[in-house]
Amino acid sequence: MTAETVIGAVPAQAELRTCQYTGLKVDTAARTLIKANAVAAVVFLAIGGLMGLLVALTRWPAVHLLPADWFYLILTGHGANVLLFWIIFFEIAVLYFASAILLNSRLAAPKLGWVGFVMMVVGAIATNIAVLQGDSSVMFTSYPPMKAQPHFYLGIILFAVGALIGCAIFFATLVIAKEEKTYEGSIPLVTFGALTAAIIAVFTIASGAIILVPTWLWSLGLVNDVDPLMYKVIWWAMGHSSQQVNVSAHVSLWYLTAALLVGAKPLNEKVSRTAFFLYILFLQLASAHHLLADPGLDETWKIVNTSYMMYLAVLGSMVHGLTVPGAIEAAQRRNGYTRGVFEWLRKSPWGNPAWAGMFLSLVFFGFIGGISGVVLGTEQLNVLMHNTIYVPGHFHGTVVAGTTLAFMGATYLVLPLVFEREILWPKLAKLQPYLFGIGAAGISLFMMGAGTLGVPRRHWDITFSDANLSFAHSAGAFLMMGLNGIFAIIAAIGGIIFVLVVVGTVFFGEKIKAGHKLTFPLHAGGGAVASHYGNEKAPKLPGTVVLVTIFFVCFVLYYFINWKYLSELWLFR
Repeated sequence: MTAETVIGAVPAQAELRTCQYTGLKVDTAARTLIKANAVAAVVFLAIGGLMGLLVALTRWPAVHLLPADWFYLILTGHGANVLLFWIIFFEIAVLYFASAILLNSRLAAPKLGWVGFVMMVVGAIATNIAVLQGDSSVMFTSYPPMKAQPHFYLGIILFAVGALIGCAIFFATLVIAKEEKTYEGSIPLVTFGALTAAIIAVFTIASGAIILVPTWLWSLGLVNDVDPLMYKVIWWAMGHSSQQVNVSAHVSLWYLTAALLVGAKPLNEKVSRTAFFLYILFLQLASAHHLLADPGLDETWKIVNTSYMMYLAVLGSMVHGLTVPGAIEAAQRRNGYTRGVFEWLRKSPWGNPAWAGMFLSLVFFGFIGGISGVVLGTEQLNVLMHNTIYVPGHFHGTVVAGTTLAFMGATYLVLPLVFEREILWPKLAKLQPYLFGIGAAGISLFMMGAGTLGVPRRHWDITFSDANLSFAHSAGAFLMMGLNGIFAIIAAIGGIIFVLVVVGTVFFGEKIKAGHKLTFPLHAGGGAVASHYGNEKAPKLPGTVVLVTIFFVCFVLYYFINWKYLSELWLFR
């Protein structure tokens, strides 16, 4: 069975151009769809980012910007726009790039791709309308018995179906590329990572459909009741697995950026692919940490998932945390930066915003999101902070400082290579990843600090000023929330610069012509490295060994500190 019979009529011929910088053949239909999805992604990032700033300024007790009803409305919109719409639009663009462009192939069913895109746009708009109307402030998780307007759920369902169409086109394009022999050997590692993301996305979307369709019917009055416990279990099969889609996608972009900018090859293709495969097998099990306090779930299941399975869940990311900097060090030493332990790192292209976004994403995702994720996923430690603001602090470390920053970095590659526009305001572009990355890291760290001190996760007023029983957090908790607000402003400035640079480049950036020298150049042969299967003949990697050792020391120390906090709950005198 061919791709044509699976997904419908596919044009036998496609308009292809050869990229002067990478040597890759670019399908015009794929390029146009990548552009559309990337632009839509940035639009929803701008909306969701503004909402996030308003949330942070409300959680800052000294400012306390919004009234309660507006706070929950804006918080709901913030979650939908940044956790769903911004990220998934960009991931669809990544799927099209990793299949059609990296494999030098025509895109399967581009007309169907536009159908999926329109469904995603309509769905995202419908959900935002429902939120802004004020009757759907159910927050991102939308747990029953809270009920949103029907078009809130319908919008998410339409968006999910459109994204599923994008995944199907990705799979079909892989078949076409294989049938037409547009590449040699195995698919490249970046495409394999995108394949991992697409496989998990199908599971994620199916889980969402299983629970959101009945919930939509409930909101219409056609179903009498939705069981809250069943909803929560199935919803987190979608809610947490979507994070594994993000991880697979942004790790793929780490490998892509390293290949294009310094010519980094995987240290060992099989090891890196096995790490991606571990995501499929185990990472969605980490959703268990959202369900530990719920009745009706077997204790054995909880214990197994938060002990033995937890280590399997994080193993894949730990492997990538070694292989990505290892591949970079090996490439940089091959490029001539061999002096000392860290010349390869010091002489990396830190002035290139694509590189800065990628490497900061790698560091912050590992040190902040990764370590805190293991702590949250441990049953005993989870008791300390699950219903505190520590939890959004953790996923700001993964989704914002990790995924969003990686996607921002990749955008600086997309603009010249896909949009064929020279990046406007390069000095601002150089600064942007550092501002946004430092801001996002601060948000994450200070929310986790406040959560450790007991600040609640979802409450509008952490002072509980209208409560019958008085309560006061420590001065440290107030300090943490104030710092969270300050770093949210820093991140917002970085986000605004990103939107301005991207929009300005798309509309006013210099059109790239033959022979144009890029402001932020690529590594010679980087395109070939990214689009072919192959291992690096690695020298000794002392710098990577030092970095990984530092990571594990931080891991152990933080783990110990949290167990110490836990021990203080059961003091015997």
